[in-house]
Amino acid sequence: MAIEKVREFFGQYGMADRILEFEVSSATVELAAKAVGVEGQRIAKTLSFLVNDGAILIVVAGDARIDNKKYKEFFHQKAKMLSYEQVDELIGHSVGGVCPFAINEGVKVYLDESLKRFETVFPACGSSNSAIELNMQEIEKYSGSLGWVDVCRI
Repeated sequence: MAIEKVREFFGQYGMADRILEFEVSSATVELAAKAVGVEGQRIAKTLSFLVNDGAILIVVAGDARIDNKKYKEFFHQKAKMLSYEQVDELIGHSVGGVCPFAINEGVKVYLDESLKRFETVFPACGSSNSAIELNMQEIEKYSGSLGWVDVCRI
């Protein structure tokens, strides 16, 4: 299971005990916010796209939406989200639990500026009933991101 890969990933940093697992689904922003007990905007949703035949992830605030113009300016192509089937195959996590941790090799990760409004955010941990609370320095470090991008609107 993907959550076990994520638990192992955070275990190497002594952080596996910070992973939250819920009795209820946290597969959507709304469900995750309810499970965690925070506003939906603080859920860090991980969106998956195809860029030049390779998979990328962009972690964005729960209330953010991709701005097609900004996306195209940065990536020099139109936004093309991965299909449901492609997500598991190319990323290594299933829809509802996609996160930037313990992903397949070669997947590039970016963090959207929309996250910076918050002291901490809650990305998933590889399953549809998990999350972890991270501050901006932690999400930068553990996501292995290539940097911050501004490709969303709120």
